[in-house]
Amino acid sequence: MQSFKTRAARLNGPRDIELIERELVCGDDEVVVKNHLIGICGTDKAFYRGILPAKTAEFRQDPSFPFLLGHESGGEVVAVGDKVTEFKPGDKVIAFGWNNNFADYFKSKAFQLQLAPEGLDMDYVALGEPISCAMHSGLNCGVQLGDTVVVMGAGFAGQIVAQCAKKKGAERVVVVDVLDGKLDLAKRLGADVTINSTRADPVAEVLALTGGVGADVVVEAAGSQESFNAASELIRHNGKFVFYSWVTQPVTLNISRWHDDGLEFINTCLVHHTWQQRLVWTPQALRPLVQGLVDLRPLITDELPLSEIKAGFDLADRDDAAIKIVFRP
Repeated sequence: MQSFKTRAARLNGPRDIELIERELVCGDDEVVVKNHLIGICGTDKAFYRGILPAKTAEFRQDPSFPFLLGHESGGEVVAVGDKVTEFKPGDKVIAFGWNNNFADYFKSKAFQLQLAPEGLDMDYVALGEPISCAMHSGLNCGVQLGDTVVVMGAGFAGQIVAQCAKKKGAERVVVVDVLDGKLDLAKRLGADVTINSTRADPVAEVLALTGGVGADVVVEAAGSQESFNAASELIRHNGKFVFYSWVTQPVTLNISRWHDDGLEFINTCLVHHTWQQRLVWTPQALRPLVQGLVDLRPLITDELPLSEIKAGFDLADRDDAAIKIVFRP
């Protein structure tokens, strides 16, 4: 069996991250991948701050310290086990699993990987998981020609969803966030209206824009109690409420409108369905990117070498204007 030495991130406790040396042995049913690029996810940032959710199917390890961190990455297959038939060395793949991916190399079960679409830039291959999740949400959020769409949160996912909504025919795309820098970027990438919720009430603003009717579609991509409750208020009767955020802590919600106004709820989380569905959905989600229909390069705001992992996470912790921070091995 082949083995590989790698640097890999270990989160020892809140804001205590380091690179350790690990040896990866490729088992009979495993694949080893050499990373091209690794991204910090919002959930990685929450873990770094000490906010760990209960164990879910996503985790092959208990969400407790010390935690072997990382899942957003991709690269080139360098070894496959004897029982693996889906991949071969040289294949370019997207990672879809929490396998300590802040590393030079990671190993994975075959079902947690996906072949990269032909023609996709390798930086986007490596960020294929967050990109395809956001693109899938944008493509399946129920937007119709002429709709008013509100995207709560102008982070990586929200920026992608907003572009998709406009391309799908929304008459007006409204993006809500607390940071002017993110809102300015959303405007440059095609949003029609931006609202800074620290200075204006998004509910009042959207109701004014729609003559008191409310938005046809609201995509919740901010992940806060305040965002969920604002979304519940600014949506129209029988409107579409789209779940994107993963809220890892209990929140208090006013769900009276959910019932009384017959809201339609759409869960667009690509990776929280089955891996068999993901195999089908991911190429569809990434096709518009290969075709050049969405602009993602401005969303990669900061790049560091893997050796500076502590500095990268400190940046993510203190600078919420950083949309996607990436590391190169």
